[in-house]
Amino acid sequence: MQWLTTSHPSIDDIPAAEWDALDLQSDLFVSHAFLSAAEKHGAAAAEMGWHPMHITVRDDAGALIGALPLYLKTHSFGDFSQDWQWANAYDRVGLDYYPKLVSCIPYTPANGPRFLVGRDLAREPVVAHLIKAAVDCAVQLKCAAWQCLFLEERDVDTLKQEGLLLRRGCQFHWSNRAYKNFDEFLATFSSDKRKKVKRERRQVAESGLTIEVRHGDEIDDALWQTIHSLYKTTFDKYGNHAAFSLDFFKDVAQQTKRGVVVFLAREKADGAENGVAENLSAGNVVAAAICYRSESTLYGRHWGAAGDYPGLHFELCYYQGIDYCIQNGLQRFEPGAQGEYKVSRGFTPTSTWSAHWIAHPKMRNAIGDFLEREDEHIEIYQDEMASHAPYKVGL
Repeated sequence: MQWLTTSHPSIDDIPAAEWDALDLQSDLFVSHAFLSAAEKHGAAAAEMGWHPMHITVRDDAGALIGALPLYLKTHSFGDFSQDWQWANAYDRVGLDYYPKLVSCIPYTPANGPRFLVGRDLAREPVVAHLIKAAVDCAVQLKCAAWQCLFLEERDVDTLKQEGLLLRRGCQFHWSNRAYKNFDEFLATFSSDKRKKVKRERRQVAESGLTIEVRHGDEIDDALWQTIHSLYKTTFDKYGNHAAFSLDFFKDVAQQTKRGVVVFLAREKADGAENGVAENLSAGNVVAAAICYRSESTLYGRHWGAAGDYPGLHFELCYYQGIDYCIQNGLQRFEPGAQGEYKVSRGFTPTSTWSAHWIAHPKMRNAIGDFLEREDEHIEIYQDEMASHAPYKVGL
């Protein structure tokens, strides 16, 4: 068996039809369209410290049987690896931590497939081959580390068996228990927590704002311009860089259609009362929450607002997403990283996993010791957060 392994400096070097024919688990983030847009529109480009090196594996007949998203990086911005302390430790002992290799989705801390394998193929040999190819690439480039981030659980044990260090993280996810509607979901809350959610939703209703849902194929250029401006406000507020351009969002929406979901808040236009049609231009949109979806999961990604509206952040970023999942039969809602305040709104602590190959033996031992101690603290933290869940006893 002679498999051909190749590293590609651009996702566009790989035919989209071949890449998307692999088992992507309906995950939009590993689709050719999303990764291509990130590169083409500058988010995952050399100017931003991202150097694509995607790995493909072809069989004897030249058919694509496996692929691994891979980037050479000169920093840790945008990969959510949380390894700043490691880089500082390397610096203190006179070692270089960068460049490193990372298998992730740029600026997207969402669980999903990283090892893409042809459908109906034996998965284990291809995954093992891709792991070896990534490690070989790291050795050849003299990288300090290769990180595989936000893994599917089915790959965790395989990576451990291949000698990588595992790291647990924590996010807060919502699970659909076959709810018929939002009220049925809310009925599972204790009385005081249920009243809090109703109060927050009532604040939005009383503010005069209207809420709507738009998919990617329902958003025109003018509305995208407004949504992108709102998206940038969150980054500008904290002095951060908004990596995704307007053209990125338009490109992804055009290619994935209903894979993009945006929750909008509008101020009522003049004449909207008494049955007169609402002004549907982009001009009266005051907030937006940008999400993506697969066949089973909704992913919350970005939020921005033109002002301070009581309860609106929770409405657009959490309650609308939960309602959307219920109405559309989605099983999970992953609203993004961090946010303990999500617990009281029905999201529960969930483990995320990453795997790390570390080149330097002593640093590997030090990082391994750190991860063992960190894991104990995360388990305690998750138990503590779970104790604050809003659900009635026994649910």
